[in-house]
Amino acid sequence: MPVYSYTFRDASGGVQKGTAEAESEDFLRKRFEEQGFTITEVQMIRAKAAKTKSYGKVKLMNLSVFCRQFSTMIDAGVSLVRCLDVLGQQTADPKLKKILMDIGERVEGGESLSRAMQRHPKAFSSLFIGLVKAGEIGGVLEESLQRLSHFLEKDVELRRKVKAAMTYPVLVFTMAMLITGFLVYWFVPQWIAILTDLGIKGDDLPTPTKILIAISDIVVHDGLIAIGCVIALIFAWKLFVGTRFGRRVADRIRLKLPVFGKLHHKICLARFSRTMGTLLTSGVPILQAMETVAGTVGNSVMADAVLEARARIREGDRIGDPLEESRLFPPMVVHMIGVGEESGSLDFMLQKIADFYENEVEAALASLTAALEPIMIVGLGFIVGFIVVSMFMPLVKVIQSLSSGSDDTDSASAT
Repeated sequence: MPVYSYTFRDASGGVQKGTAEAESEDFLRKRFEEQGFTITEVQMIRAKAAKTKSYGKVKLMNLSVFCRQFSTMIDAGVSLVRCLDVLGQQTADPKLKKILMDIGERVEGGESLSRAMQRHPKAFSSLFIGLVKAGEIGGVLEESLQRLSHFLEKDVELRRKVKAAMTYPVLVFTMAMLITGFLVYWFVPQWIAILTDLGIKGDDLPTPTKILIAISDIVVHDGLIAIGCVIALIFAWKLFVGTRFGRRVADRIRLKLPVFGKLHHKICLARFSRTMGTLLTSGVPILQAMETVAGTVGNSVMADAVLEARARIREGDRIGDPLEESRLFPPMVVHMIGVGEESGSLDFMLQKIADFYENEVEAALASLTAALEPIMIVGLGFIVGFIVVSMFMPLVKVIQSLSSGSDDTDSASAT
């Protein structure tokens, strides 16, 4: 990001100067306005900050273990540089090892821990950096790391449950497609050759057999074209979703899908509540917390609703009103947030909401898996049954014609 030098007046009227990275000059001015300061002079001094080598993403479970160990060592009085050095040596993740070595060097050189982590955006999310920064400012870094570790463990557990619930249906669907593809691509053409040898013409075939032969011809002769069309459609969809408008359309469709839309909505609500509650518990200001939550909620439509609520809060509104107007947050969530805001226990209420929706997601996944299994088995049975019936119907006609021919021969012999 570009680097700016700025001048502003503090609460006592004194002139303060400094430098900071920001996406744009307007973004930097808004950041200071939220803190009650007005920039009097700003100038870009560097188009982009020095690039930091990217080591890629780190698994959430490895980050969770790192946070818990880091918190324990800091609580024991070990220095930051020493902690980073020890944790870098003992971790089994090569990416995390290199990242911790780089962060350790930067902290030893005078950078803050949150600023050094910010140079590795693929490894540390805005939520991670925000909690670390709040812990540094408040002098409770070990507590922030403990909360962050707990949050990551909950997130990993939720993702694991979703993946585990979808594993069996995906395997059944894949096996069904492989079996069907084998029958249509190899077995059906062999059967057609046998029917031709028996003298059965295309006009004499039953309608289901004609449909099966047409599908087999498409797969055998135009299979590559069909695969190419599917790949092109997937690529075009990814390009469309890569745009802001396309991402909003896709996320709105995800919320409207039957069965799966409600599940996705509950997952987003659980993530919103858990993230927001963790940030507020760590002492992050509500405006900064909502900006962070918007980037981690997992749906751009809900993220826009959170940002709209953030803008309304800056104007003096309560947090529950704009969330209710978006119609994306159920009345229970809005009511509990309102009660938490009135009683000063918003972070506690958000954690309760997160627990509720995580349990709801778990129950929905269990019922969805239980419903999908028989549906997919019946679907596979229907496909295989259709293929079998379509292949054997011509044989029934052959047997009937042979039987009638045999009866005519017996009658002629008797005469």
